[in-house]
Formats: sequence, C-alpha cells, structure tokens
Amino acid sequence: MSSENVAPDLRELTDRGREVWSSGDFNEIARQTMMIAEDLCRVADPWPGQAVLDVACGSGNIALVAARRYCNVSGIDIAPNLIERAQSRATADGLQIDFRVADAQELPFPDAGFDIVTSAFGVMFAPDQDKAADELARVCRPGGRIVMANWMPEAFGGDFFGAHARHAPPPSGTASPLRWGTEAGVHELLGEYCRDITFERRAGYAYYRSVGHALDLFQRYFGPTIRALNVVGEEGADALRSDLAEVFEKHNTANDGTVVMRTDYLLTIATRA
Repeated sequence: MSSENVAPDLRELTDRGREVWSSGDFNEIARQTMMIAEDLCRVADPWPGQAVLDVACGSGNIALVAARRYCNVSGIDIAPNLIERAQSRATADGLQIDFRVADAQELPFPDAGFDIVTSAFGVMFAPDQDKAADELARVCRPGGRIVMANWMPEAFGGDFFGAHARHAPPPSGTASPLRWGTEAGVHELLGEYCRDITFERRAGYAYYRSVGHALDLFQRYFGPTIRALNVVGEEGADALRSDLAEVFEKHNTANDGTVVMRTDYLLTIATRA
C-alpha cells in the first residue's frame, strides 16, 4: 500500500506534538501575542464568577487576563513545561488558576462546565481536529461561547507555517492546522454544535529589535522552528532561516531597522446551542 493512503496515527502525532511544544521556551514567543489574548478576552467578555477554560493555554496569556476579571479560570496544555510557566506567572500575580497538563482532544472536565471556552493559536494544532472540536463543544454550556484566535492560510500564518512546511513537510495525510483559520473549516468543525458563529479578521503586532533578532528568538525558543531545523540539518538550515527572514521582512511595518510585524488572525465567536 502506498504511504500516501495510510491514515496518520493520531496518537503518535499527539505525542510528537507534545515533544515539539515542550522544546525551547514558547513563553519567549507568546509574550508577543499578549495583546491578542487581551483582545480576545475583551470580545469574550467574561464576568466575575463565570467559569472560563483556556484550551492549549501555553504559558497562560488568556487565563491570566480572565483571572484578573475575577473569573473562575482553568487552563490546559499538552506541554508540562508550559503549564509550569503558566503557574509561575499566576503565582507571581497572586491569581488562583486551575492549570493542568492535559490534551485538547480529551479534556478532563465535565459536560457543560464552562461559560466561556477560549483558545488562541492552540487547539488548531491538535492532530484530531474533529475530536478537539467535539471537546470544545462538550465542555461549553448551552448559551455559552467558544472564542478563538487562529492563524489563517493567507497573511502571516500561511506564509510563516508554509515556510516551515516547505523545508520540513508534515506527515502525509494530516489536516492543516490552518483549517481553523477559515470560515468554512470552522463551520465544518463547530457548526453542528453552535447556533451562531461569527468571524472577524483582526490584526496583531509582534515587536523585535531587528529581523535577525526575531529569527534568533524563533530558532532558539519556538518548537516548530526547532523541529524544522532538526529535520533539515546543517545543510538545510541556512535556506530555512532565509525563508523565515523573508516572511518577517514581508510582514514588517517598520522602516527604521526594527520589526513591527503584522500578524493577522481570524477571530471566531461561536454560541453553543
């Protein structure tokens, strides 16, 4: 049988994803998406006392913003080191947040337990997209909201992850994470569970001293870039770095040698039926 016809092993892909996101220190990258976390929380608008779950929370950006509103907040991520970092940030702020190491495809929470379920650039990387969507809907109460920020196939997300895929292709048969960054994809994944889904294309911005500074941070701290560099080896590393630098330059809005990189994303607001 051709390898192209073999279905991917989703459990193996999940384990591989855990290794990827546990490498480096994603918090060094996630600090540049804090403005998006704040934007997402303004849209979700959780009230004091409401139950909020941030899925694939990374180092805790959204969870921290929601907890400052005196919500009852939980956050899960597949990478233990990111949960440790998220907990340390919460402790430093004096915030009580239920952080757990867990899989977005198997959430350790009861049905309809949350008023608001969020994810920013997290759930989109779960290999079993249908199962992840099922879980988001399962834990959200009727009338509650699922609010997400996802990279789109166009704009920064498509260029950035496309550069990685050209040099270190994903396993055959896997669905693109960028499906979550399309209206059609979200309707396919969440449409049966939600009575209303709205979308808005929004802009975030990431700030670096220079293109070289941005490139250095990603190759040192960002799991997918670390993985891609390991795949291509020394002989392919320069070409990968060159393509990534080209992406940073393309989306840079500054003209003084620094980087103010525009990172457009798709905001999704879905009301649970």
